[in-house]
Amino acid sequence: MSDMIDADLVDLDLSAGTKEAAARALAERMAARGRVTDLEGFLADVAAREAQMPTGLDGGIGIPHCRSEHVTEPTLAFGRSARGIDFGAADGPADLVFLIAAPAGADDAHLTILSSLARQLMNAEFTDALRAVDDPARAAALIRGEDQAAGAEGPVEPASAGDEDSVAAPAAASAGAATAPTAGEPEQPAAPERPFRIVAVTSCPTGIAHTYMAAESLENAGREEGVEIVVETQGSAGFERLDPAVIEAADGVILAHDVPVREKDRFAGKPTVDTGVKAAVNRPGELIGEVRAKAARGETTAAAGSAGPDGATPVERGGEPGEGYGTKLRKWLMSGVSYMVPFVAAGGLLIALGFAIGGYEIDKAPSVTDHFAWAQADSWAALFFQIGGVAFAFLVPVLAGYIAYGMADRPGLVPGFVGGSIALTVNAGFLGGLAAGLISGAVVLAVQRVRIPKALRGIMPVVVIPLISAAVVGFLMFVVIGKPIASAQEAMTDWLDGLSGANAVLLGALLGLMMCFDLGGPVNKVAYTFATAGIAVSDPSDSAMKIMAAVMAAGMVPPLAMALATTVRARLFNAAERENGKAAWVLGASFISEGAIPFAAADPLRVIPSSMVGGAVTGALSMAFDATLRAPHGGIFVVPLIGNPLLYLVAVAAGVCVTTALVIVLKGLRKQARDSAVQAAGDADPSTAAPGAKQPVTA
Repeated sequence: MSDMIDADLVDLDLSAGTKEAAARALAERMAARGRVTDLEGFLADVAAREAQMPTGLDGGIGIPHCRSEHVTEPTLAFGRSARGIDFGAADGPADLVFLIAAPAGADDAHLTILSSLARQLMNAEFTDALRAVDDPARAAALIRGEDQAAGAEGPVEPASAGDEDSVAAPAAASAGAATAPTAGEPEQPAAPERPFRIVAVTSCPTGIAHTYMAAESLENAGREEGVEIVVETQGSAGFERLDPAVIEAADGVILAHDVPVREKDRFAGKPTVDTGVKAAVNRPGELIGEVRAKAARGETTAAAGSAGPDGATPVERGGEPGEGYGTKLRKWLMSGVSYMVPFVAAGGLLIALGFAIGGYEIDKAPSVTDHFAWAQADSWAALFFQIGGVAFAFLVPVLAGYIAYGMADRPGLVPGFVGGSIALTVNAGFLGGLAAGLISGAVVLAVQRVRIPKALRGIMPVVVIPLISAAVVGFLMFVVIGKPIASAQEAMTDWLDGLSGANAVLLGALLGLMMCFDLGGPVNKVAYTFATAGIAVSDPSDSAMKIMAAVMAAGMVPPLAMALATTVRARLFNAAERENGKAAWVLGASFISEGAIPFAAADPLRVIPSSMVGGAVTGALSMAFDATLRAPHGGIFVVPLIGNPLLYLVAVAAGVCVTTALVIVLKGLRKQARDSAVQAAGDADPSTAAPGAKQPVTA
């Protein structure tokens, strides 16, 4: 740790008011030391990690972190804020902020050191000492583990974990007495029972901080509860598998993760609590209680390779307990869409590139397997077009397969892909893929709930579940629901082809509203998926290409509008927003709606409605101008492939101007209202004073 932090990387008077500003202040110290080569690029990586999951922890700690190609060596910066900074923790703002920067290829040794810091943050003496220290060099030494005395000098005793948990101490003590291995207690009539044993897995998207903090939190809670707990941390430095004998002897399992657990089948057949990694950091005692209660009731997972308890999976269990089926359904569908989108982008852009080189007649070119000439542009165009067509052919099977995966984990993949392929065979298309995915997941979950002898569990995920589920899903898709869905798909296509005039404009406005409602969220993805499904065929209709054009145009509006607003009225935005505005130019031009998220998060009541109005204007104008688009992505970089490109750009510009104007007006009104309130507060008492009287000074 000695080379990771020193006094120059410590700010004991961090004045930042937002998490973005705090990250920038600490990152600037890293850049000054040559540890960060591109400040803006690194901050973008930090923001992207923060968007995955807030990095605030209970106890007043913020731990923004990421792996980035703009970091030269593992580095840690520390800041202490007097007023606190909101990092999304449930108990309020953070006064201790640790910015962890790891290179994209950081070695295991450095990541292990960083993980030890993460574990230290669960130690109250360590954090109390950091709150008391008044010298940057000593703070750095304390973090490096070189100043052990600092922990003793800080105000540790009044805020120790033992004092906070004094109410629970008797219960913990009694639990420890009941399970102690000594046999000399007079109240024990027989040899004591062994402690309850738990194995756990923790993992987070970055695998640097929360993974190890959750492990430390679970281990501490286990000691307090008199429970034996062994944790496998699946972090960036890899993971050391738990001994199979330890897993076999365990009475329960806790899976605290935000990415899929590797080799999850090892824990099948045991009482299991499956939750997010932050739950293990913030409420480990509750998780231990949950798994003990499940063990007492005899609730176990069904078989090797099955989903989590009660069918929960890495995708489904992303929220808190008590989620409704509507929320679960949305997550299942988003699982399929998220895996499908890369195929859409790769296939669509390759097809678009083929058209750009060889013209729209390239779709009639013979197979390049037998007719490829290295020196002919048409051959390359045909090659790109045919590769893109192959990628597009995976859309529906991938959609169905990963919807089923979201419901039932890996056992859902086989019936999902089979059902999706059958949907293409019977011309059920996108709607057929949705149905096949949901049916496949449901069939697998039903099979997993059947009680089977323990001796047969080993062949369930490899033979029995794929065989039964694929047969059932295939029967339903071929014989029962495939043809009705194909008819519905055909009817929808005919309806879209028949849209014209006012109806087409209204559809464009609706799609524009959806694209700008949550900026890359579920509603945005529904509109985008609807558009891409229409062009994911060898010969898309004119209406389908108009819809795709309207959707992409509307999605470009919010970030471009925020970029323009920060340029035209910079005083209405803080320094962090003005910096984000510079990046939003590129993001918006590239059709990345998420570029407006920092603005929407800071001021949703003004930014989101304004964006929706501008998106609706752009979507409607794009449809009215009969603009078409064969590529599902690309922004301004695929303008040469757009039908009526000049009018298309006019539609985008109109929406950007509308959104910009609304944001500026609404933010200006808020500023006026705030200034008026301050003025009124200052004039309230002095207004009755005699002319010339000395006025009181207000803060």
